[in-house]
Amino acid sequence: MSDELRDRLRAFTEARVFLPRAGVSLTTASLLELRLADARARDAVHQAFDVEGLVEGLGERGVDAVAVRSGASTRAEYLRRPDLGRRLSDASVAALRERRGEYDLVIVIADGLSARATHDSALALLDHLAPALAGRRVAPVVVAEQARVALGDPIARDLGATAVAVLLGERPGSTAADSLGVYYTYAPTESTTDAQRNCLSNIRPGGQSPAEAAHKLAFLVRESFARRLSGVELKENAAAILDAPDGPGLLDD
Repeated sequence: MSDELRDRLRAFTEARVFLPRAGVSLTTASLLELRLADARARDAVHQAFDVEGLVEGLGERGVDAVAVRSGASTRAEYLRRPDLGRRLSDASVAALRERRGEYDLVIVIADGLSARATHDSALALLDHLAPALAGRRVAPVVVAEQARVALGDPIARDLGATAVAVLLGERPGSTAADSLGVYYTYAPTESTTDAQRNCLSNIRPGGQSPAEAAHKLAFLVRESFARRLSGVELKENAAAILDAPDGPGLLDD
C-alpha cells in the first residue's frame, strides 16, 4: 500500500491504523506512543472527581445543584463492584428526597470511568442546552460521584423527575481518554434496561462537540415527551445543527 493511500485513510479516523513496523514488530516510536496512550487512559480512570469545582461552576451560572454519591465508598470498590455504582448511598437518598418535586427532567453530571471527560465537556454542554430547557420543569442538577449510568434511575425517582440525562465519562481507550457520553432515559424504573436509553457518545475535541450533543439531546427530550418513551424505539434524527439557526432550542411541543 502506498504512503499516499495510507495518509488518505488515516485522515478519516484517529484510530491507530497502518502503524509503521520494523520487521514483524511495531517501530519503537509507535510502541512508545501506544504505551503513553495506555498510561493516559489509566490516569483518566483513577483521576479524582472535582465535585466542588463542578458545583461551584454551576452556581456561577445560577444553577442549583446537589452532590450525591453511589454505594461505592472508594474508587477501588467502584471498579470492582459495578452494581454499587448503580445504587445511591443512604445519605444521598435522603438528600434527594428533601428536594423532591414535580420535574420534567433531571440532569446528572457524573464521573463514570473518566472524570477528565466530565471536567472538560459537561458544563459546556449544559451551557448550550440551557436555552432549550426554557419552559421545562428542570430539577436541581445532580453531581454524582462513583456513578454508573443506571444511577440516574433512582436519582430521577427520588427527585420526582419524569426523565433523566446522565452526563458521564466513558471508558477510556488508546485513542481517547476524554470522551463524554450522555445517556437519556424517559420514565426510568427499577427494571429499566439499556435498550430503553438513548446514548450520545464521543463528546470531545476531535469528536462530537458539546453544541452538537446539546442540539441532539434537545431533540430527544422533545420527542420522548411527545411519544412517552426513549431507547431503541426513539431514533435520534435531529436536523444538522447548522440547519437550525436558533441552535438547540427545539423543545417547544
